[in-house]
Amino acid sequence: MSVIIELPDLQSQTAFNMARWTEILADPELTQLPYRIETDHYGHILMSPPPAFSHGRRQSFICSLLSNLLPQGLTITECPVSTAGGVKAIDVGWLAPDRPEILLDPLLLTRAPEVCIEIISPSNSRSEIDHKRALYFDADAAEVWICNLDGSLSFFLPPDRELSASVICPAFPARIA
Repeated sequence: MSVIIELPDLQSQTAFNMARWTEILADPELTQLPYRIETDHYGHILMSPPPAFSHGRRQSFICSLLSNLLPQGLTITECPVSTAGGVKAIDVGWLAPDRPEILLDPLLLTRAPEVCIEIISPSNSRSEIDHKRALYFDADAAEVWICNLDGSLSFFLPPDRELSASVICPAFPARIA
């Protein structure tokens, strides 16, 4: 016996994600929790423990350096984006200057930032990060960067092409402290 799961089209998933994210943001109990909140494809809440100091330090460093190297766009942290797999919180994102979201204040992005950066934590599995990378590309990210536990960065173009440097920001170093 085979089972076929039919997933909704991305537009329907985005509408669902937007409605669910609105509910989550309106819940006063959830806003008090010290966890990072994302959702899965079905709108179930996924909570992660707060990141460690080293994660926050790398996130701040990447955000600052990216803002200096690409000042014409918008660099943002903890950016919620609607994906086919639910709402995911990108550690650092960079939006091109022509993105209308820069002037607006959306509850979440309905299209991924041009650059999506995930900072690995010890609790992350390789398959989880690979899955997020695929979701970000499916949501129109141009590049996905992975900051590994040792501070080295891996740069990817869709669908799964690893590069030695970013195309959008070639001056960004391949390793940070």
